[in-house]
Amino acid sequence: MGGPSIRSAGPGDLPVLPSLEEASDTLLDGMLPAGSVELPAAATGRELAAARRILVAGEPPVGFARLEEVDGQAHLEQLSVHPDAAGAGLGRALVEAALGWAREQGYTSMTLCTFADVPFNAPFYASCGFEVVSEPDGELAALRQHEISLGLDSIGRRVAMRAPLRR
Repeated sequence: MGGPSIRSAGPGDLPVLPSLEEASDTLLDGMLPAGSVELPAAATGRELAAARRILVAGEPPVGFARLEEVDGQAHLEQLSVHPDAAGAGLGRALVEAALGWAREQGYTSMTLCTFADVPFNAPFYASCGFEVVSEPDGELAALRQHEISLGLDSIGRRVAMRAPLRR
């Protein structure tokens, strides 16, 4: 089987993840309408160290998934794949590993927020079993409101999504 293996991040992985996230964000160049708002800065090493779980692919990492907890359920806060590794199934492998980790932890669903009209965002997540949450509530609604306050919706339509976790 080809491709990097997926594993839990170690302390030595964390310093390279912010630049990996920044590189991954360049994949959105030209995919979103031009606007005055930029994507938020990449997570800091401290923020990553405080995450519920970070899964990485490769050594050094060429992709990662940052997992948090929202409304008592798993939440995919960030999925980043380096442009040089894009299109090889690494994002899907990271999502599948994240879903597997969430099941093992006893969560019954996983949520995320993403751009609705970018092919490797909402349509990709739909192919992984996520469905749009038309009216988020609780912490997920608060997260969406925070994204709106950051101006993310002004650069592209955003949606919350949820995948049930079947055992």
